[in-house]
Amino acid sequence: MRNKRLILALTGAVVCGLLGVMLVTRYIATIQNHQKDLGDVVVAKTEIPVGAKIAPEQLALAPIPNGSAPDGVYRTMDEVAGRVAIIPIGIKEPITTTKLAPEGTGAGLGVLIPEGYRAMTVKVDEIVGVSGFVQPGSFVDIVAVVTPATQNNQGPISKIVLQNIKVLASGPKIDSPENQREPHSVSAVTVLVTPEQAEKLVLASAEGRLQLVMRNFSDQEDTRTAGANKTTLLNGEPANITPDPKSEKPVETAKPVNPRPRVRRPNLIAERIDKPAQLAQPITKKSIELIEGTKRRDVDIP
Repeated sequence: MRNKRLILALTGAVVCGLLGVMLVTRYIATIQNHQKDLGDVVVAKTEIPVGAKIAPEQLALAPIPNGSAPDGVYRTMDEVAGRVAIIPIGIKEPITTTKLAPEGTGAGLGVLIPEGYRAMTVKVDEIVGVSGFVQPGSFVDIVAVVTPATQNNQGPISKIVLQNIKVLASGPKIDSPENQREPHSVSAVTVLVTPEQAEKLVLASAEGRLQLVMRNFSDQEDTRTAGANKTTLLNGEPANITPDPKSEKPVETAKPVNPRPRVRRPNLIAERIDKPAQLAQPITKKSIELIEGTKRRDVDIP
């Protein structure tokens, strides 16, 4: 009996040992395969602002599964050192070809100008610069106030001359500040325009005053207006329904509501006063004759 128990215990121990060896072997093989699948990619060691030339001390290598690596990653730091970033790069963010300017490009504002476009600086003040809230990456419309050279001159006119213009730099900074909720006063902004738009902008700034009007990032609508002069200014405008900032519905102008015709109700009080009161009908009383002995009297019935 004791031998049977001993044999069963030894058999169970051997089976458990073999199972443990199999599990450990499989775990080690999984780790080795995972390590073989990892590859080093170049990541940012510190934050790299837009337009800056990347130094070697700003880079590091980080392992990442080859199947999860983004397209266009770099495997060695020598491929990235000396290149210029065209978008801000965060800490531990993989550096790819889409985030860097072509080789040989110098640092500065030039890397942000696409082919066929120009960068132009516009002088602004606290009012023109939307109280300092125009930051790099914002989109604005440019309104000019000029006096038309016509025979029937009705004074100056304000007109949107350029729409959906991207701001490249706010003052000397080409990267957005960390806290974009606080205004930053600058004396000039640099905008991205085509050569034809640059000509219009130069003429508008020479003829009159410019005003920047901020617009939503997702608003790409091309709005056509006739401009405003003193005559249209004094005509007034109906009230606008202001939508929620998250709403994508356009603003609808409130239509004037025609008042309902007023129904004249009869003056019941006056009619009651003017109309003579009807005479009350005489009330007839009912009674019976009651005889008590020799006495006779009439008794009213209620």
